[in-house]
Amino acid sequence: MNFGSDNVWGASAPVLEALVRANAGAQAAYGEDEGTKRVERRFAEIFERDVAVFLGGTGTGVNGLAVAAAVPPWGSVVCHREAHIIDDECGAPEFFSHGAKLYGLPGIGAKLQPEEVAAFVDGLPKAVKQMPPKLLSLSQVSECGLVHTREEIAALSAVCRERGMALHMDGARFANALVRLNCTPAEMTWKAGVDILTFGATKNGCLAAEAIVVFDMGLAETLAYRRKRGGHLFSKGRLVSAQFEGYFADDHWLANARHANAMAARLAQGLEGVAGVRLAWPCEANEVFPILPRAVDEALQRAGFLYRAWSDLSLPEGERIGAGERLVRLVTSWATEEATVERFLVTARDAAQQRAAE
Repeated sequence: MNFGSDNVWGASAPVLEALVRANAGAQAAYGEDEGTKRVERRFAEIFERDVAVFLGGTGTGVNGLAVAAAVPPWGSVVCHREAHIIDDECGAPEFFSHGAKLYGLPGIGAKLQPEEVAAFVDGLPKAVKQMPPKLLSLSQVSECGLVHTREEIAALSAVCRERGMALHMDGARFANALVRLNCTPAEMTWKAGVDILTFGATKNGCLAAEAIVVFDMGLAETLAYRRKRGGHLFSKGRLVSAQFEGYFADDHWLANARHANAMAARLAQGLEGVAGVRLAWPCEANEVFPILPRAVDEALQRAGFLYRAWSDLSLPEGERIGAGERLVRLVTSWATEEATVERFLVTARDAAQQRAAE
């Protein structure tokens, strides 16, 4: 009954089966094995073009390395003020880039508006005393569960192009956004102007598998060295690439994301029918952000449901959390069972009815 995150679950069966197959025998180390080469080719097929691919094991690691590839130590990054890279990674992007600065901007639903980004960047001093902006980073899905459309990505890319900045996509929940938009990976990335992508798989059924996918080959030049120097080149690289082979086979990754999104949609729909409950933002992927009456929140916790309180910094205009309310985040995954969703909704409805009767 855990809705705390999609990374609290283990790996899916196809991923584990691929790992067991790759585990047998001796193979070349440090990414020189045939499985890693197959996965690199598979990424090129998925994105419909030649790409540079650097496999890793953690989202923080690949995010830090991707930022460092695009931003010199004297440069800066623009992102939402609640973006994972600025709020949840213990300074890893600054560490890997040897001191680049991160600017966090406000935005409803943890999304940035192109005109606001442009105004901020244009308003920065241009003197040598200041750190020039070199990268814009967006989270797909955003920290409030919203999906950036292709048009929104393209509009942010245009701001970058006009100002000599690269565009990074933190795709920790890439597959969830992709199935929501019902488009191709190419359409959601380089065709919309993304230069470098951190491609997440751990949250969607892998054990520990992430990747940096580079579309602007100029940004790939230093990444092999940065990955090794930063301690993120696995000697038994085949055990990372094997996860991707199981993940991609028969579109398993898309099926996992569709299931997670469907479970979140069921949660959101059900909660909207519970008296006193409202959603802070629309449910667009596999996260739901209900504002719960305290009595409902307490009943859910007593019943053993696990989830997290959430920030109210990016609420829509006019929305607020009352004294007797709590904003929380519920995350569904490839492993979430419909019965668990129904138990959650029944508990919430019963608590709301009891509250109304008192």
